Amino acid sequence: MLYVLPYGQMSLWGKFYCPTCINNSYTIFGSFIFITVYLSKNLLAKRLPATSRVGPHNMDILSILFGSLLGDSHAERRAIGNGTRISFTQEAIHKEYLIWLHNLISNLGYSTPNLPKIQTRLGLGGKLRYVLRFHTFTYSSLNWIHDLWYVNGVKCVPKNIGEFITPLALAIWIMDDGGRVGKALKFATNSFSYEDCLLLSNVLFDKYNLRTSVQSAGIENQYIIYVFKESMPALRKLVQPYIVSSMLYKLGDLHCTS
Repeated sequence: MLYVLPYGQMSLWGKFYCPTCINNSYTIFGSFIFITVYLSKNLLAKRLPATSRVGPHNMDILSILFGSLLGDSHAERRAIGNGTRISFTQEAIHKEYLIWLHNLISNLGYSTPNLPKIQTRLGLGGKLRYVLRFHTFTYSSLNWIHDLWYVNGVKCVPKNIGEFITPLALAIWIMDDGGRVGKALKFATNSFSYEDCLLLSNVLFDKYNLRTSVQSAGIENQYIIYVFKESMPALRKLVQPYIVSSMLYKLGDLHCTS
């Protein structure tokens, strides 16, 4: 079934990246734009085998996935289908953000267009939690992402993370795990090692000249990344176009320039 990406979708632009993907498409190159026409079955068909799904994946979807993986999402290597999917979960209070994220991903053809619904889950101490969640489709051409992020089942920051921390990825990371601290901001990187946090801190400085420090989270072997207030104007300029309204408070005073 023919599937043509409409003009103006994010997936028409940017650099493709996939070291071991299966490309089931023809790409028509122009002098400034390109359009990919998929000649396999409809990309949105859930029953399409993972090994037949499209790749490579351009920097727009990779920014979304890598930014989310720095936060609350996780990659699942599927026993059935020989592929990987990315799962996204947020508390119901952050519904606006998750719906925005779902719209980005589904419009790029990577998940069903059906909106996530609020579900209940038992939390610590038997407390009832209200959450929303959704998954991408399963792709064998996403297996390399799982292999980059997981070592013996433990989520770790890839050594080449700097290639994927775009302003969009940074905005998603902030909406997932960022928190306002006075006139500054912190990333709740508690699940990553000190070395991983130091790598991220160095990338933020080398790529965007953002001054940060790795600090104790107050629990043994857990760390946060603190963004100094002097770097907040530069950070706001980078990410504000992507931040949903309910998350703007994390950036502090949007009119502050110092």
